[in-house]
Amino acid sequence: MKEITVISGKGGTGKTTFTANLASILDNLVVGDCDVDAPNLHLLLNPRNKSEAVFKGMKLAVKNDDLCIDCGLCYENCRFNAITADNYQIKNLKCEGCAVCSYVCPTDAIRMEEIETGTLYEAESNYGEMVHAKLIPGADTSGKLVSEVKNRASEIAKTKNKDWILVDGSPGIGCPVIASLTGSDMAVLVTEPTLSGFADLKRVMEVVNHFKIQAGIVINKFDLNSNITAKIEAFAEEEKIELLTKIPYSRVIVDSLKKGELFVDNDQELRTKMLTVKEKLTKILER
Repeated sequence: MKEITVISGKGGTGKTTFTANLASILDNLVVGDCDVDAPNLHLLLNPRNKSEAVFKGMKLAVKNDDLCIDCGLCYENCRFNAITADNYQIKNLKCEGCAVCSYVCPTDAIRMEEIETGTLYEAESNYGEMVHAKLIPGADTSGKLVSEVKNRASEIAKTKNKDWILVDGSPGIGCPVIASLTGSDMAVLVTEPTLSGFADLKRVMEVVNHFKIQAGIVINKFDLNSNITAKIEAFAEEEKIELLTKIPYSRVIVDSLKKGELFVDNDQELRTKMLTVKEKLTKILER
């Protein structure tokens, strides 16, 4: 069983579109959508949810007014301005769950209580089983929810003897990306030939190198800027990173997305490119 995580360093490069089309090419796999802040892989894979579970990823302060003696210690010690000055009520949207207020309260009027921060789904798609999740807008602990998605996908893959785990990671280089990469056999970096795309590619490559994970690069819409595409290819050669494929800007892809379809089903040349990606990934991971 091999685990591949698709990341991008920035949003809008076509990472999820690439992942969905690769999922249709790979056989005997489990798919995990780890972009829990803004999940959209389901829009292309159309999974049928089999179960959902509440995810509680953090604790917030809860006050018992009957025990409160209005000493104000919670207000004085809160560094996040999460407690009102007049009647010492807790503002949930500003509470960071640090528990200082609970620690300094002399009457135990404040306790830390787990709250719901997201939902975890197990589903079935036409291309295999899928695990995805959705973080409540504004909630913290996206990294924890990403880890939960990956752990569940791994459990399913082991139990059902799957050959692949394909993970759609988060954009950027933060905690959700690190959680997405943990335990992966290979990272596929989807980039675009723009100055910001190239800069963020180099940043996220530093993260991949830190965890000593094999990497491959996909240049999406490569024909929009031949100069930057050449720089990305030179970077890949210099860093000894496999260039998996170059995908052109195509009306077929745009029209497929509008219809919620996969471009590999609508263009034979693009399908051939994705089959080549599969062959390269297999050879790299066999090494």
